[in-house]
Amino acid sequence: MTWVSLVFAGLFEVVGVMGITQVNRKPSLRSFVVLIGGFTLSFFLLSFAMTEIAMGTAYAVWTGIGTVGSALVGMLFYGEPKDKLRILCIALVIVSVAGLKLIA
Repeated sequence: MTWVSLVFAGLFEVVGVMGITQVNRKPSLRSFVVLIGGFTLSFFLLSFAMTEIAMGTAYAVWTGIGTVGSALVGMLFYGEPKDKLRILCIALVIVSVAGLKLIA
């Protein structure tokens, strides 16, 4: 259950980052709710996951999910570059996070 919480914590981190983008583009009550709600849920789920998962592993997986998710959202919805080197770096982050899960 803690690993599921950790995955959702990473996904809600992506929601929080999307909220930052919305606040920067057009500040509104909705964009602030997305930002604050996303990060609040993310931190809550991360802290729950850290009750059984080592701090270093949990934090690395959480930031990895957030990094990859935010990069993918940026490429798919916000017109960020989709060059091969960027995609390779995203793949390396995914492999690293998977490796941490396997050895945890």
